[in-house]
Amino acid sequence: MGSIDKYIFRTTLASFALVLISLTGVIWITQALRGIDLMTSQGQTIITFLGVTSLVIPALVLVISPIALMIAISHTLNKLATDSEIIVMNAAGLSPLRLFRPFLYATLVVAILVAFIAAYLAPDGMRRLKQWDAEITADVLTNILQPGRFAQLDQNLTIRIRERQPGGLLVGIFIDDRRDPKERVSIVADHGTVVKNGDGSFLILEDGNLERFEVGKHDPALVAFGRYGFDMSKFSNQGHDVALGIRERYLWELLSPPPDDPVYMQLPGQFRAELHDRFMAPIYPFAFAALTFAFLGAPRTTRQSRNFSIGGSILAVFGLRMAGFACSVMAMKSPLAPIIQYLMLATAIGASLWIIIGGVVIEPPAGLMETINRSNARLLRLFGRPVTA
Repeated sequence: MGSIDKYIFRTTLASFALVLISLTGVIWITQALRGIDLMTSQGQTIITFLGVTSLVIPALVLVISPIALMIAISHTLNKLATDSEIIVMNAAGLSPLRLFRPFLYATLVVAILVAFIAAYLAPDGMRRLKQWDAEITADVLTNILQPGRFAQLDQNLTIRIRERQPGGLLVGIFIDDRRDPKERVSIVADHGTVVKNGDGSFLILEDGNLERFEVGKHDPALVAFGRYGFDMSKFSNQGHDVALGIRERYLWELLSPPPDDPVYMQLPGQFRAELHDRFMAPIYPFAFAALTFAFLGAPRTTRQSRNFSIGGSILAVFGLRMAGFACSVMAMKSPLAPIIQYLMLATAIGASLWIIIGGVVIEPPAGLMETINRSNARLLRLFGRPVTA
């Protein structure tokens, strides 16, 4: 690359990194606030909270990267146009297609990043998040049972302990179980311990009473026990394998899923939609870059307004992405939807390259501008302000 190419390449990637970090940080904070109960209700540390919530960042970067690239290219082109550098380079014989080359290099870097995230990093993060969440849930008995506090482990399951002694001994245990709508079970035990094995997670209670209220009966059933195992496996999912969803699959797992995979047998359309989304993820940066440059890359003087071009590029990129989301949804039911999406991306890139090679300046129609000017004049007269010629 020449000095001009390096300058544009560095400026574009620096702007891309700044926008990407900013947008990802803002969206990550909004997502992380939803999981704040991980610390408050489940007794996890700040390190665990940050570790769990940060695993969604690759998935966020996957969606935000093409948009951040569009903003970075728009900023770089606007900076070049404001300093009249595009006009100078065009007068020196640098064609729009030649000027597009450093932006293409930057887009290639972003596309490689997006391809790696789509194929491995994002599903790996989602997989780790699911496994970590299962471990936290499975270990909930040893983490959130705080002395003197009522811990609601489930919507209808509440446990309280009086104190926690060395060796994991829980003293003064009270359990209120209303998960079964046909009965309510209340248990009071002198002490107990948490036991985990291959069959699940259990709270072993000793020296206590169990009171069962059944629907339709006036008197409760009262049972005194010396040792009682309270099964928490249905709640904690301890001892069960974590079932991976479609988003947690690597690209090669989507390409050749096992024929007996229960998720694939039940949702083949979602497998197809997710696979094509992974393939198209690195194509979107090229489409967004080409569209943005087609609207903003033509040489203009500083007196020519760029507002229409900026608005047009935003609408074009937004429309293309929304159409892509719609095709992804339809791809679950129709195998033709991904083909339409590929054709849309190819058409957007092809039309943009035609505009760039031909040096076409995208401007609003003269009739539209006259209509806007007349409307502005009427508004100015309406508010009693003089109209400038």
